[in-house]
Amino acid sequence: MKAFLMFRDQDLDLKNKLPWNEQALIQDLELNTLFNAMAQGDAFLFDVSKRVVLSSLNDVDTLIYRQNILKDCLKNASIVRAIYQITIDSIENKKRHWMGIFNRYPAGILYNSRDMMQMFVELLVKLKNLADKHSDRFESEGFARFFKMIKKELDEEYISVVKNHIKELKFDSGVLISAELGKGNEGTNYILRRPWATRRGWLDLIFGQREAVYSFRIADRDESGARALAELKDRGVNLVANALAQSADHIDSFFTMLRMEMAFYVGCLNLAEQLAELEAPICFPVPMAASKRRHSFRGLYDVCLALAMSHKVVGNDVDADGKALVIVTGANQGGKSTFLRSIGLSQLMMQSGMFAPATSFSANICESLFTHYKREEDPTMTSGKLDEELARMSEIVDKMTPNSLVLFNESFAATNAREGSEIARQIVSALLERDIKVIFVTHLHEFAHSSYEKKMVNAIFLKAQRRSDGTRTFRLIEGEPQQTSYGGDLYKQIFATMN
Repeated sequence: MKAFLMFRDQDLDLKNKLPWNEQALIQDLELNTLFNAMAQGDAFLFDVSKRVVLSSLNDVDTLIYRQNILKDCLKNASIVRAIYQITIDSIENKKRHWMGIFNRYPAGILYNSRDMMQMFVELLVKLKNLADKHSDRFESEGFARFFKMIKKELDEEYISVVKNHIKELKFDSGVLISAELGKGNEGTNYILRRPWATRRGWLDLIFGQREAVYSFRIADRDESGARALAELKDRGVNLVANALAQSADHIDSFFTMLRMEMAFYVGCLNLAEQLAELEAPICFPVPMAASKRRHSFRGLYDVCLALAMSHKVVGNDVDADGKALVIVTGANQGGKSTFLRSIGLSQLMMQSGMFAPATSFSANICESLFTHYKREEDPTMTSGKLDEELARMSEIVDKMTPNSLVLFNESFAATNAREGSEIARQIVSALLERDIKVIFVTHLHEFAHSSYEKKMVNAIFLKAQRRSDGTRTFRLIEGEPQQTSYGGDLYKQIFATMN
């Protein structure tokens, strides 16, 4: 049995390597805030959310496949959580009862596997009942196939046969084993047989002719005899024990995989519920092929900022379709870095199959996502700040492929404005030539304005809006880059108090 709720034709693999810049993405985009919101204190949900979000998909069809499943989850949250709870119960029950590592003997393996199968069957029946009762409420291809598989594999006949086998393997009528004598009168060909009582009707048992039986008893204190009898029993039940253990492992693997795949959607439900409480909008993005240049959205906001502040935050509207370069300038504390973070977060969320924090969102998928944010001064003083920035840039370039996305946040400002602008200009030009999409937040006016004067058809220029009195709207508007500083704000702040 396979769930296939993350991919059409393969299981979710949490052992896949995360991107090499995992820590930089987590730090720059404040991703732990997102993962904590999805996990709600559950370490397993945190790990699954982290791995799925950071393992971006580059296939539009698979993204749509996941989106449709998530839409079903949002419409049927209680049923989805009930399915997930069944998988949790299977794990918890296994922890309480499974003693397989201590069972070296077939009889022990048999009894242990039988108890596990009995527990699994009860959970499978619960899962089947959910499928029978609620499957018509789900519309996605993934859930339709999942429920169809459950109904087919777990029909009444299968459940009945399994229950009967489990009952027989309790050996209420004793263990019946046949054997043959081999060379040197050694026992061979041990086979577990169904007890006579299960093969004969009750009338036959009472009135039927009894077969001749030769029997013997082991004395209560005959340890050697008891040990020899146990060895014979182990030989007889060995094949059945192995088969039952494999069946238990198969069902255990099914529940384990189902738990992993459902965990991602439960994490999405947790996040959606918190955003609903904040009245923060969400939408399902429209992903486009990596070769296209699409980036348009309405009401896009920084989901991590909203979660951290516990209230709805300002969103932005931008139409950057056909653009490969976005340069953002404007006053400090005007929302530029927040906007840049919202771009990175929404890209990762879209490429994991999630909803986006916006009222509408469409973007091309990117082969890889990179962040180049300014860092604190090197405390060891082994290198200057500009050297450190350039070293990180070199490392990013080595990993970069066409159709990647790079987010720059006030990069190359550790030197004078002219030198920093020239470095930024040359790096951005080289990236655009390699079909890399660039979003650059900067205070380097010479770099921003010279780029603006080129009237590049594949570039858009945004600036943080500031009213005449200096107040920030935290919105970005399209326009010519302007020189910005705190000077005017400080002047008004200081001298307004003196008047």
